[in-house]
Amino acid sequence: MGYDIDRFVGYVNEGLLCSICRGVLEDPLQAPCEHAFCTACIHVWLVHHSNCPEDRQMVDVSLLRPLYRYMKNDLNRLQLRCKNREHGCEMICFLESIDRHERECEYSQIPCSNAGCTVYVERRNLERHLAVCSYRSRERPNGCGYAILSSEDRQRNCVAQLRTELDLLRSEVICRVKEAKHELESMLDSQRRHMVQKESILQNEIEELKSKMSQMMLDIRALMATEREHRQELEQAKVEKREL
Repeated sequence: MGYDIDRFVGYVNEGLLCSICRGVLEDPLQAPCEHAFCTACIHVWLVHHSNCPEDRQMVDVSLLRPLYRYMKNDLNRLQLRCKNREHGCEMICFLESIDRHERECEYSQIPCSNAGCTVYVERRNLERHLAVCSYRSRERPNGCGYAILSSEDRQRNCVAQLRTELDLLRSEVICRVKEAKHELESMLDSQRRHMVQKESILQNEIEELKSKMSQMMLDIRALMATEREHRQELEQAKVEKREL
C-alpha cells in the first residue's frame, strides 16, 4: 500500500501515484510500459491478473524493474508528515528519510519490554511505564539472583529451584565428561591400532631388507670367488705362454 496522499505537504504529481491503491508510491516498481506501482500492490495484482492495470498490456513479475532515477529523485524530494501526527508529532520529513524518523519517533507506539506485559506505550513514555509496570523485574529480598516478574513468582522456592538447576548442571557436566572420556579412549585405541599396524609393516620391511642384504652378500662372495678363479686362470695362461 502506498502513502496516504493527505500526509504530504504541497502538490504531488499524478505520475507518482500508484494506480492500484491511489496512494503515493511506496517501494515502487515499474512495468515495461513505464507505469509505476507499489511493490506490494503490483505483486497482489499479478496473482490474479497478467496485465498492467493501466493499459492492459501483458506484464510478468520478472519484467518489473526499479523506478527511473529522475522519478525516484522526485519521489524522495516529497515532504510528508509523520504517521504519529495524531499523537502529537509535528515532524515533516522528506520521503527518503521518513521511515528512519518513524522508527525512532518519540510518539510511536511500542510494546513494553517486560516479559508478560502486553501494554503498548509511546516511546517517550516507556521509562515512566516501566517504573510502575506490574511485570517489572524486582530482585528477591534474600539476594538469590532471581527476579520477580509476576505475583506467582513470589511463591517460588528459590533454594529448591537453585538446587534443581545445580543437579541438572552437575548431571550435564558428568555426562559430558563421560562422553569426552569415551571419545578420547576411542581416539587412543584407534591411534594404538594404527601404530601397531605401522610397526608390523616396518618390521616386515626391515626383514625384507635384511633378506635382500643377505642375498647381496652371497652374490658378492660368489663374484669374489669367480674373480679369484679368473685370476688363477690368467696366471696359468701367462705361465703357459712363457713356456711356449
